[in-house]
Amino acid sequence: MVNELPQTDSSGQPWRCDSSGPSSSGGDSSKESSRCSTPILDTDRAERLRDKMRRRTDSGDCWFSLEFFPPRTSSGAVNLISRFDRMGAGGPLFIDVTWHPAGDPGSDKETSSMMIASTAVNYCGLETVLHLTCCNQTKQQITAHLSKAKHLGLKNIMALRGDPMGAEWEEEEGGFNYATDLVKHIRSEFGDYFDICVAGYPTGHPEAVTYEDDLKHLKEKVDVGADFIVTQLFFRPETFLKFVKDCRAMGITCPILPGIFPIQGYQSLRQLVKLSKLEVPEEIKQVIEPIKDNDAAIRNYGIDQAVGMCRVLLKSGVVPGLHFYTLNREVATMEVLKQLGLWIEDPRRPLPWAVSAHPKRKVEDVRPIFWASRPKSYIYRTQEWDEFPNGRWGNSSSPAFGELNDYYLFYLKSKCSKEALLKMWGEELMNEESVFEVFTNYITAQPNCAGNKVMCLPWNEDPLAPETNLLKDQLEKVNRRGVLTINSQPNINGSPSSDPVVGWGPPGGYVFQKAYLEFFTSSENVTALLQVLKKYEPRVNYHIVNVKGKNITNAHEMQPNAVTWGIFPGREIVQPTVVDPVSFMFWKDEAFALWIEQWAKLYEEESPSRMIIQYIHDNYYLVNLVDNDFPLDSCLWQVIEDMFELLDSPAEH
Repeated sequence: MVNELPQTDSSGQPWRCDSSGPSSSGGDSSKESSRCSTPILDTDRAERLRDKMRRRTDSGDCWFSLEFFPPRTSSGAVNLISRFDRMGAGGPLFIDVTWHPAGDPGSDKETSSMMIASTAVNYCGLETVLHLTCCNQTKQQITAHLSKAKHLGLKNIMALRGDPMGAEWEEEEGGFNYATDLVKHIRSEFGDYFDICVAGYPTGHPEAVTYEDDLKHLKEKVDVGADFIVTQLFFRPETFLKFVKDCRAMGITCPILPGIFPIQGYQSLRQLVKLSKLEVPEEIKQVIEPIKDNDAAIRNYGIDQAVGMCRVLLKSGVVPGLHFYTLNREVATMEVLKQLGLWIEDPRRPLPWAVSAHPKRKVEDVRPIFWASRPKSYIYRTQEWDEFPNGRWGNSSSPAFGELNDYYLFYLKSKCSKEALLKMWGEELMNEESVFEVFTNYITAQPNCAGNKVMCLPWNEDPLAPETNLLKDQLEKVNRRGVLTINSQPNINGSPSSDPVVGWGPPGGYVFQKAYLEFFTSSENVTALLQVLKKYEPRVNYHIVNVKGKNITNAHEMQPNAVTWGIFPGREIVQPTVVDPVSFMFWKDEAFALWIEQWAKLYEEESPSRMIIQYIHDNYYLVNLVDNDFPLDSCLWQVIEDMFELLDSPAEH
């Protein structure tokens, strides 16, 4: 029997999610509004940062956070975003992005503080704190920055005075002279929307009259609305512990996070000490001076020194979490966290796909499967939606996907250089079989004829997911013969939600999947495939489309097909992944365009290599197949095998 989940709401009406909200034919809009406010599977995503801190601290679970600064170049931005993905895997509670006045920090430039922080939230799914300084800015400018941050989904601010650019500090009448003024302004203009962090100085601010006077100013910042404190770096644990004791004696009760700086190089240490106006303890100088030209030795020492200090802090019982100044590097900080046992790459996923941290998307728990390997692209194309599907993806006549005209948006760029891509995908293509070989090498992770591993494809930016490895042998076989797969999933019938490969969602549940296969293939293969598919209906649904929009399908024109769902204790069935026929036509445009924008353009115009890719773009079809009988062994591989047999038997064809 074909198994299908219901695709309508309780009124029996279909539901759509697009920029205009529920469809005019979609029933009572008040019901939809109520359903969209239902808490999602991952309750952590709906919490404020201060609540997450409190919950983790109350449970005795130590956590960490990471600081980054905006890079100066577009390529640096691409690399930093890749680092967000890697370091985000270790489970930071949040990251923060510094405010660089010299780099037009509030602009739409890809290297600005605002856009780097926005990307971390929206495309990397990281809880993010945006630094904001009030130095040399008008009240109107600051309000505009905060309004923009709110629109972009940022909901945490580190409020700082900042330093003047190349001049002595001068108070501005009627302006923001201190961070306290900025905190007051945020609370006055934006109420309780933002969680606010402020800076603390374990040895006192360099410009403070006395240490005690600086503590009074810190309490003022907390009293007017700051939620937590992150300290300037320090070199001895007792420095921080005394600071916390003094803060508590002053009546400061909010969380105080120690700022940890793993020493990573001699020059970077000198520069940071100069900026922060701190003194390096003599015992540290005596170690690093003799090895100042040996970066590896200094980094190893810095790791040991940071680990030792952090262990003392954690043992003290007064530290809720550790905040690391990464200097946009990952090796030292990751090693410190691993030695402390805080770096834990949890294989459990709240949903099968990457989750955005934008508060507007907090109810979103359904997406089309087509963007499984390009989640940043999907988020970009749906960023203007007013509502997001929760519970199921209903009948949709107009998903209203935004255009993806600029393939060079920095968060969608390939992580690899042109030279690296040519090494993987071929300096020169001889024929279509050369392309088949690239796809096959990606599946097998074996070096190509030039000795280079294919680590990504235009449609798959990362190495194969563990789940896809379950299909590795079948995928290798079909790719060698020109069935160029870009998306797939095995059938799953009631695996525990804790399964390290296919599991997702809260513990104690069970997950299910229909076998799914998506690929490009030639028109000759499609002709044979259509003959073969007749004997697999209605078990197998298919969509077959070319670049011109010729669409062949046996599925409902508007009805989505749930291909992933989960059952969890005390919750309704959740179906986070669907095959939606309308969305597929939008994905089709992007999928075909990637042949040209990311592959063909690597080669000179009119070159044989470029013409081969252009031919595939113009003549191949994009196909998706769904096996609806998930309890049985997938029949999709037999469908492809039957297609090959028909092609190999021309007399019968």
